[in-house]
Amino acid sequence: MSILSVEHVTHGFGARRILEDASFRLLKGEHVGLVGANGEGKSTFLNIITGKLSPDEGKISWCNRITTGYLDQYSTLTKGKTIREVLREAFQHLYDLEQEMLKMYEQMGDCSEEKLNYLMEQVGEIQDMLEHGGFYVIDSKVEEYANGLGLGEIGLDRDVSELSGGQRAKVLLAKVLLQNPMILILDEPTNFLDENHIAWLTNFLKNYENAFLLVSHDIPFLNEVVNVIYHVENAVLTRYTGNYNDFEAMYALKRRQLEQAYEKQQKEIAKLEDFVARNKARVATTNMAKSRQKKLDKMEVIELGKQKVKPSFAFRSARTPGRCVITAENLVIGYDEPLTRPLSFVLERNQKVAVKGVNGLGKSTLLKTLLGIQPAISGSVELDQFVEPGYFEQEENASDNTALDEIWKEFPSMTNGEVRAALAKCGLTNEHITSQMRVLSGGENAKVRLCRLMLKEVNLLVLDEPTNHLDVDAKEELKKAVQEFRGTVLLVSHEPEFYEDVVNEVWNVEDWTTKIV
Repeated sequence: MSILSVEHVTHGFGARRILEDASFRLLKGEHVGLVGANGEGKSTFLNIITGKLSPDEGKISWCNRITTGYLDQYSTLTKGKTIREVLREAFQHLYDLEQEMLKMYEQMGDCSEEKLNYLMEQVGEIQDMLEHGGFYVIDSKVEEYANGLGLGEIGLDRDVSELSGGQRAKVLLAKVLLQNPMILILDEPTNFLDENHIAWLTNFLKNYENAFLLVSHDIPFLNEVVNVIYHVENAVLTRYTGNYNDFEAMYALKRRQLEQAYEKQQKEIAKLEDFVARNKARVATTNMAKSRQKKLDKMEVIELGKQKVKPSFAFRSARTPGRCVITAENLVIGYDEPLTRPLSFVLERNQKVAVKGVNGLGKSTLLKTLLGIQPAISGSVELDQFVEPGYFEQEENASDNTALDEIWKEFPSMTNGEVRAALAKCGLTNEHITSQMRVLSGGENAKVRLCRLMLKEVNLLVLDEPTNHLDVDAKEELKKAVQEFRGTVLLVSHEPEFYEDVVNEVWNVEDWTTKIV
């Protein structure tokens, strides 16, 4: 049974077509992955099916009494609420039922026998609904999900306004999962999750009895949890059965068959056109030429889909620094409270280090402290006098500047053409280049910020979760660029497949923390 049907949906922004005559169906219990390059319209599609955007054309149909849970990239939390209070909101419908039942109990004190029987019947139904919905084990369920996603060690009575971006994302994810909707819609759920919590989410989704629709660029994760892939490319949505590896094999085969058919047809077109050109003026063969021209006119010409420009990344090296790039002595990092015991270490020239560990233990804080952006609680950090750092921040507030202006304001001596060429090299089209940063997708935004970093000459590359939002091609290219960079690298990542072939050492903040992990 189809619980969601999308029929002939077309949508665009200005002259740009995002979706063209797209159709989609989600069957009960299906686990669907929505994939495609950055900027192809995956988040737009989610916004259309959830009613945040109205399509230019087409129809969206949900089955009756559907319940949905939607986690997007831009959800927010209300200041003043604790993590526990936010997670309990997932069961608001049950709390409302409880209030309705309590009012009925009050009415029973003064009513007719007929009304009493009716109220008793209603109360019995509500009791069944509460028990079936797990109302009497809400707190234990909240703690189970919170611990699975690493919120337990933060403390469930913490105000959500005190949380980091990654911690807030976990709270929103836990809340959506607790709702147990008939359709779960998740946009990049593994961003901000570390390996342990991705494993917990993977297990949860593999065993999820209802349907879900998932956008992710994390290929190992997709392979584990989905059984259907929808691929969006050049505004066209195509369905494939199987996981991501199955999709890749089928897509490659389909592409080869299309290219072969295209080449065969092009040869036939050239042959017909040559015959028409040589014979249309001769009286003896003019009818034959007209016949072939008619065949040409009626021919449905095969078009090869526009191939996406693959990004090309490369970091510029500054002058060689001294042997000890960063020296830390008895360093304690944190904000109001220490996050680590005193640390003493040296980061040497050309060393490439990955920083891993569960969220909330100070990975981003460590990077900011080493760069002098965040003061240390105690101890000292010394950078070599010739260090030229390049820092990619995990999340950055998107401005109203266009991508072009964003680069230009930092490199005013560059010409318009040079800025456009640099952005195009990172896989951005003219349309992206002239769009405001705040309207670009997460992946497009990251490419602009990477472009800005690549225009600087650096000898210390500090990357905080650089693969968040990047599509498969961009991730592979970034990995290659970091491998080839002739300098020191310090990177935070929750994707071992990204950093394992790049780094020569891994620092685990769980070994340094003052918290119980």
